[in-house]
Amino acid sequence: MNNPPTYTLVMAACVQFVILTLVAMLFYPGGTLTDPTTSGYSFLNNFFSDLGLTASYSGAPNHISSALFITALTLAGLGLILFFMTFPDFFSVAPDTLIVSWLGTLLGVICGFSFIGVAFTPADRFFARHVDFVHLAFSAFLLVVLLYSIAIYRHPSFPRVYAGVLLLFAALLAAYLWLLFFGPSVASSQGILIQAVGQKVIVYATIGVMLIVANGARQQAARYV
Repeated sequence: MNNPPTYTLVMAACVQFVILTLVAMLFYPGGTLTDPTTSGYSFLNNFFSDLGLTASYSGAPNHISSALFITALTLAGLGLILFFMTFPDFFSVAPDTLIVSWLGTLLGVICGFSFIGVAFTPADRFFARHVDFVHLAFSAFLLVVLLYSIAIYRHPSFPRVYAGVLLLFAALLAAYLWLLFFGPSVASSQGILIQAVGQKVIVYATIGVMLIVANGARQQAARYV
């Protein structure tokens, strides 16, 4: 059966991502995709991935910010993998929920490794691979939350409010994927603003949802300890 400390670790992985990326922003030298002359990190015009560049758009080395970003995203990806390898234990009550949950876990593990792939393919060196990992991570995550919302809804005792949380997040994630694939180009200042803000919204929403669901799983697991 699930172990409550496992979900505490997952929650810690979410929190450390927020903390380390905020600190990384303080060390980012400057420059955006469309304006290399800016100073420091612009919350509205820089992407999270800019923190992982080996050299910032200003041309300055980006060693500290990059190291923090790689650490933050790797630990967050490992946290996702840990969560999705543990979460199916709740759904062994019936064959249909178990199958759905393990399909969700398969995609969740792919999602976790994809985020780690994003961390280790800085966009200024491996742009195509970096973008591929971003697309795979968020596309897989949409399927994950849909599958687990079904599994939770069909579970006899797991609170269905968490299925509702996942469905709301799925709608937001679907909107972000539309923005990612069909939204304005980052070649313009307006386009980069829309894309960068959209990314911030979905990343922080992802962290929030994982905190909520992991805490719910921890509370449910504690009932059986």
